[in-house]
Amino acid sequence: MSKLRFRISMSLDGFVAGPSQSLQEPLGIGGEQLHEWVFPLEAWRRPHGMDGGVVNESTPVMEEELANIGATIMGRNMFGGAPGPWSKTDPWTGWWGRNPPFHHPVFVLTHHARDPLIMEGGTSFTFVTDGIESALDQARRAAGGKDVALAGGARAAQQYLKAGLVDEMQLHLVPTLLGGGERLFDGVETLHALDMVKTVVAPNVVHLKFVRK
Repeated sequence: MSKLRFRISMSLDGFVAGPSQSLQEPLGIGGEQLHEWVFPLEAWRRPHGMDGGVVNESTPVMEEELANIGATIMGRNMFGGAPGPWSKTDPWTGWWGRNPPFHHPVFVLTHHARDPLIMEGGTSFTFVTDGIESALDQARRAAGGKDVALAGGARAAQQYLKAGLVDEMQLHLVPTLLGGGERLFDGVETLHALDMVKTVVAPNVVHLKFVRK
């Protein structure tokens, strides 16, 4: 069976998004700091259609993270578009433009039904209203034997962690304090046998990899 692989950037005080998230500040106030380590990487820029970039200790971590992924699961907050029912007059299509960087099926956890959204470059968004297990089943079928990425945000991750469904977890620990926002492990009381197997120290980040034994 394919693995569910969770990856996320986190501050030293445990937050994966800053306070006051909005359409103008999708990662909350200060939340952009959590991803400054990855933006210059060639391994990140290439899938986003950008040239150039640096190669450093984070490069093999990022390449491993992107390898063998056939589908992605994310929460409604990560997909965006504000809470509540979807707009019928101006439907939200995500943060990534017409050609998102996923290039495979993406399953969005939501309480509000919506028809699938087909984008350029092989990305499709399917909106799942019947729970995390259903989303994982659909993602595994769509992945065709490859692994499934769990992209966040915090609430989606908490549900899968609490249920013991995460097979691998990659935490990118960033040396900054946000002081508020969405804390990753709120309500998570056990890692369900996820053991730390690797640490990588890189510029502006420490990568911590956990694998279910």
